[in-house]
Amino acid sequence: MNKYSEQQKLDAVESYRSGELGLRATAALHSVDVASLRKWVAAYEAIGIAGIQRKRRQAYDLNFKLEVLRKLKSEGLSYRQAGALFNVRRFDSIASWEQAYDRDGIAGLMPHKPSHRERAAQSGVPKPATDPANAETPSRQELLDELEALRTENAYLKKLKALSGSSEIGARQRAQIVIELRPQYPLAALLRAAGLARSTFYYQQTALQVVDKYAATKDQIKAIYDRHKGRYGYRRITATLRRQGSVINHKTVQRLMEELQLKSLVRLKKYRSYRGQVGQVAPNLIDRDFEAARPNEKWVTDVTEFKVDGQKLYLSPVMDLFSGEILAYTTARRPLFNMIGTMLSRAFSRLGPDDRPILHSDQGWQYQMDKYRQRLRERSITQSMSRKGNCLDNAAMESFFGTLKSEYFHLNKFASVEELEVGLRGYIRYYNRDRIRLKLNGLSPIEYRQRVATN
Repeated sequence: MNKYSEQQKLDAVESYRSGELGLRATAALHSVDVASLRKWVAAYEAIGIAGIQRKRRQAYDLNFKLEVLRKLKSEGLSYRQAGALFNVRRFDSIASWEQAYDRDGIAGLMPHKPSHRERAAQSGVPKPATDPANAETPSRQELLDELEALRTENAYLKKLKALSGSSEIGARQRAQIVIELRPQYPLAALLRAAGLARSTFYYQQTALQVVDKYAATKDQIKAIYDRHKGRYGYRRITATLRRQGSVINHKTVQRLMEELQLKSLVRLKKYRSYRGQVGQVAPNLIDRDFEAARPNEKWVTDVTEFKVDGQKLYLSPVMDLFSGEILAYTTARRPLFNMIGTMLSRAFSRLGPDDRPILHSDQGWQYQMDKYRQRLRERSITQSMSRKGNCLDNAAMESFFGTLKSEYFHLNKFASVEELEVGLRGYIRYYNRDRIRLKLNGLSPIEYRQRVATN
């Protein structure tokens, strides 16, 4: 069998976990065998780098072996998974322990069990009815009963953990868990794990069998919540249900979401203002009036920064205040003027011959450059700028950045800025086409613009 250094193991594991290559391709790249790499990955994911470090041969005592076998049975682990969890390098040893326990009971796990010759010599000798030395050792059936109880308790606790966000877990919720697990586990063991009296359980079971008139609505709420990946709260879900033809009060939706343990994952966004001097390059024509009567009347723009694994990505969008639609955007690794110039070209392509919007920004250096101002003059666009150090003057764009980061960036993990860049394109498409806004009567930005255009 080949011997590999710890660094070689670590390099192979990290290469596979990067997701660029499959298991066999990674093994071939690092000149290791596939079985070893699979074992290293499982050990690394279970206990970190300690799982692939060399260690001396170790003797395992009886209690350790019993704990491994209990975990193996209670959670249905494979030998490889149990070995990774308990840092047993030779996971086939666990298979030997299980076979020995099934054959000889607890005596098969003793550190110094009799040899084959000794067992053969003792096979003809009748065993005493009771062994005082082992009087307190649990029987095999007792251990099996204990394993069954542990499996039942573990299954119940897993279900209970899903309800941990609730302020109070009542008898009805516990009875519901028992009903779900009853086909797989003994009722008596489940009631002990749940702390329920038998009479209480049957009472709650009868109550739960009453028809739930909101069952279909709950299914709709769950489907909407999942489709938007937890970004919608009860207000947006209410608006979506009404678009689908359901007449329902927002307080009812809020109560049903609490019963379903559904809560918007979006963080609250807060603004902090600083009242500075009025900008000298261009006046503040918007003056916090973010309402527009028609498309291409008022635009806003800004730049925001993302950090992924020590690298930065910059996003520069243009928003139409009429519908909140992102008309154009660019991304770049460095915030150079080329990023702004490309963004302007894409935004200008959305203008009609008679459109003359106001374009509002903060006092960033790129918006004070002569090249930027010249591009606006050539297209007869009026420039507007926030006061110095006051983000509220560009609150519409700041709000979009807050929504983008709360609903997408902070809810996901990215391996690289390239992955983030692709994801941003998908989110902005979703924001424009699918994500409804309450101020737009429950329509998405594109739907709102198109509806107004047809009227």
